[in-house]
Amino acid sequence: MQLQCTLPQYKKQRIKDMQVNDPWSVLKIISDFVDGFDTLKDIGPAVTFFGSARLKPQNKYYKKARELAKMFADCNYNVITGGSGGIMEAGNRGAYESGRAQSIGLNINLPHEQHLNDYVTKGMTFDYFFARKVMLVKYSYAYVVFPGGFGTLDELFEALTLVQTKKIFPIPIFLYGTEFWEPMMTFLKKSLLPAKVINPEDLDLITLTDDLE
Repeated sequence: MQLQCTLPQYKKQRIKDMQVNDPWSVLKIISDFVDGFDTLKDIGPAVTFFGSARLKPQNKYYKKARELAKMFADCNYNVITGGSGGIMEAGNRGAYESGRAQSIGLNINLPHEQHLNDYVTKGMTFDYFFARKVMLVKYSYAYVVFPGGFGTLDELFEALTLVQTKKIFPIPIFLYGTEFWEPMMTFLKKSLLPAKVINPEDLDLITLTDDLE
């Protein structure tokens, strides 16, 4: 097969767009970080919930996330989520129902509409995923990861990388739902570990459980 060396027209247009728009994006990036730091700097102890936006209130993981968030809030831990639906809504809802801690939602602007859920007591919306992820991670004492899709996996492995490389203080990372997460854990143990692309102690960064306590 011959390599196509000529740039198609849409890629040429993309290059022109980047040349015009990218310098101005710096200001929006700075704005995301400044707003995030200013909003969250005084929140106190918090736990971040990650998980799918697609799970409905009748889903068993939604119910467990709601229950666990209330347990944390009852112990005066604020709950931070991505601020949308599904597991994020469940986390905010549990904290809101406790009334003893803040229910924090960090939303993201997407091509399809995504709104802060009704249970957020302190919220903001970001333009950039990477700025939002910094805020989800920076102010948390622990991460609880419920079942989710590409976005949840992205957040999970970024958190693992930050702890593994000591870019942040060692923070507990809990995966809730052994039925959902066990195949991934098997992949890590049987593929990554034998290939020596992770160390055995890296697996100790993860606690897999079905026990909310």
